[in-house]
Amino acid sequence: HRPKGHPEIYPLVLTTKTQEIFNCRIDEDVTDEQPYKLIKKEDIFEDLRNRAAVSDFHPVKKIVQEYPGNELLLVYDKDFKYGLNFYLIATEEGKENYLNPPEVPEEQEEYKEHIPEDVYIYKPPVSKPWVSLGSEKEIEEESVTESTKQITYMISRKRSEFGAPIKFSDQNASSVKDAYIECTAYPDKNFTLKQLEKDVGMQVIPQIKDISTQTKWTYPKNATTQYYPREFSEEEKETLKQSKPLVDFLNNASISVEIALQQNEIMNTFIDDWKYLAEEEGTFGDKTDTYLKEYQSFTDLHSPMEKMITCVSWHPTIYGLIAVSVAVRLSFEDRVHFSDKLLLQPSLILFWSFSDPIHPQLMLESPDDIFCFKFCPSDPNIIAGGCINGQIVMWDITAHADRIENIKAGGSRSKRATLKPMFLLEPESNKEAMYIRHCAVSSIENGHKKVITDIHWLSDTFEINRMGSVFENRSGICCQLVTCSADCTICFWDIRPQKPLTPQTTEKKKEESIEIPFDVPSTFLHLDLSWKPLTKVRLSKGETSLDHCPTKISLNEDHLLCKTQDKMLAQSKTEKAEEMNPYHNLESGMANLLKPIDDFCTKFFVGTEEGEVIYTDWKMEKDPETGRLMSKKPVSHHTIHDGTVHTIQRSPFYNDIILTVGGWNVAIWKEGVMTGPLLQSCCAPKRYTSGHWSLTRPGVFYIGREDGYIDIWDLLEKTHEPAQSQNICITMITCIKPWIFSSKQQFIATADYYGTLHILEIPWTLSRPSTNEMASVNHYFEREVKHLEYVEQRKKIREQEKKEMELEMAKKKVKTYQKSKEQMQAELKMDYENYLELEKTVLINLGLIKVTEKGSYMEVM
Repeated sequence: HRPKGHPEIYPLVLTTKTQEIFNCRIDEDVTDEQPYKLIKKEDIFEDLRNRAAVSDFHPVKKIVQEYPGNELLLVYDKDFKYGLNFYLIATEEGKENYLNPPEVPEEQEEYKEHIPEDVYIYKPPVSKPWVSLGSEKEIEEESVTESTKQITYMISRKRSEFGAPIKFSDQNASSVKDAYIECTAYPDKNFTLKQLEKDVGMQVIPQIKDISTQTKWTYPKNATTQYYPREFSEEEKETLKQSKPLVDFLNNASISVEIALQQNEIMNTFIDDWKYLAEEEGTFGDKTDTYLKEYQSFTDLHSPMEKMITCVSWHPTIYGLIAVSVAVRLSFEDRVHFSDKLLLQPSLILFWSFSDPIHPQLMLESPDDIFCFKFCPSDPNIIAGGCINGQIVMWDITAHADRIENIKAGGSRSKRATLKPMFLLEPESNKEAMYIRHCAVSSIENGHKKVITDIHWLSDTFEINRMGSVFENRSGICCQLVTCSADCTICFWDIRPQKPLTPQTTEKKKEESIEIPFDVPSTFLHLDLSWKPLTKVRLSKGETSLDHCPTKISLNEDHLLCKTQDKMLAQSKTEKAEEMNPYHNLESGMANLLKPIDDFCTKFFVGTEEGEVIYTDWKMEKDPETGRLMSKKPVSHHTIHDGTVHTIQRSPFYNDIILTVGGWNVAIWKEGVMTGPLLQSCCAPKRYTSGHWSLTRPGVFYIGREDGYIDIWDLLEKTHEPAQSQNICITMITCIKPWIFSSKQQFIATADYYGTLHILEIPWTLSRPSTNEMASVNHYFEREVKHLEYVEQRKKIREQEKKEMELEMAKKKVKTYQKSKEQMQAELKMDYENYLELEKTVLINLGLIKVTEKGSYMEVM
């Protein structure tokens, strides 16, 4: 197709092979600065002879033959102005015009032929004289100018006194005159302001007179006084003991004093009843505005396959940014059947912003579907996730952090609570989402064999070794992970290199390794495909060779408190981490000696696939027979739930209170109480799928169901059933995560099986705790502990009574066999005589026998 108005131009498509033959390779031989190349006719004819119809110059063979010159001009069309990547100029005149363009004539008619109609022509602005309309007077009136003269003070000192030694000494301030100087306030005429305008309001009130007095302070005076107790003599003591008035006074006053002491123990007499009554009514009695309100929802519209949300996590420092992991909604058999199609679909973690509910801000790529992930507490730009194939994936988004802009109010982060929820603002709304590759993945052979169901970062205050012993953290940052999987193992991982890398080994690795893409950071390059777990823990079922299958774990960590102050501290930690980049130099603290931590609790809770709750220890012990390291036996084991445990979480207010959700019921446990749960709910109408504690109310937690409802439990209102239930969606709720935006606004993120993320606003009654709520809930837990202890004591008493009854029964049986023959005959004779007496009485009552006066019996015929 020849372009209109340019008959001498012939567009061409030159393949890479043709570009190499004629030395016109794009961005090498032809560039933006020199986009043309002169090609000889003989070279083109030779290419036509060698490749014939395969040659790219075959469509213009006739034009080349008719060309009068020896060299043709080939131009690189970068913008595809004429439809293809190159075009050929077939006339000598056109070639000269391109190589030596003529000057632009003044006539606009010829100029318009070469310029398309849609090209914008810049017209510079023309300066005009300024016309005053009176605005400068308003500016002068509103501007602030200095009306007073500036005062200059000059303080001088003798040159000889510079550097001279100074001697200080004590003196009595009261003995020296003018030792105490009082600086009283006085009006300064230099700073008096002229009042131009004054607003005055008047109201008629009764006459009031205010009088105040102030003691005159002269100067302090040091004085001391010594007292000595006044004591009665022995004779006075004896007389007082025998005096009747003292005895009568004590007898009369003792009753009143006892009553007053009892009242002080029963209730607080100094409390304001009206104030607390109003607070209690506003918190518990007011039933208005108790439901969750939908604030926003997010759905991935660009995914061709149906996916569900497997995990949700709010960004620790950027408000309004939330990350979700998605997975294909297929069973294991379907995954095997559609494995070829699944390889073409990327497995992602999506970053959603409140400002854009349609387009994700970032997309983290992984080798397979992610079922759990966590932000690093030391640096939120470091993310760890667990795959369905058992691998751990690490991301570093430090280089892409500029895409997510944190709102700042005048350079102060403390004003975030007063901002409106416009959390993330992208300057270009049409910018495509960025795909970020992972930094490292764990070894397939040495890691988990099945899906990773839970992942946690260990605190930056401690680290463990292969034996499970606890030591002080040498690096000062979170550098260890713990994961659990469906392959019946719990693994601990360390992101630091276990062996220092020598220069020779690094050079060998560089030679052997594949080239790393430029967009992948090298933060965890030493872990990629060679990362092995530090230690493995197996939960044995006792005498059998089978193991428990863990689904969720909960460690005893201090950083689980999710409060605003802790977030601010985490944010300051993040800023320091960004400045120092501690994750780019993980070998810095490995040379330090390990310092053990005494009295550290190494026990943790585990929820299993069979609905069991296990309390066990991660420390390893040696088998006395084989000498191998093996896991300890669980401390306690309870089967409470009738299905898989989906949630096991510690309370953000009580570190020893644990919430477990699984099957059709909920349970609350206390660490250290091995007899059973403090609270166990009855079976729900639908299966529970997720749960989470409230971040501000100690007695409230949220439970998600498979029918799309959320059960809200309030232990101060009801303990046997949910306080209220609310429908959120039409399918199963897969994850629940609340978040505190400010003291007046809280959100809860709810993910469902169809891949939609619902952001709900928590009402005032569910977010604001009452004055004594924490103490009341703690008192409830203590009562339940005492109740469990009482039940255990009663069980022991009943078992003891049962044993005693069995012993008595056994003794009676033994006694019957040990009786002598004479005793047996005497007992039989006594029974026979009793029978005869009974027979006579019956016959007399029937009138068949009469009793005579002599006492004998006569038979009646």
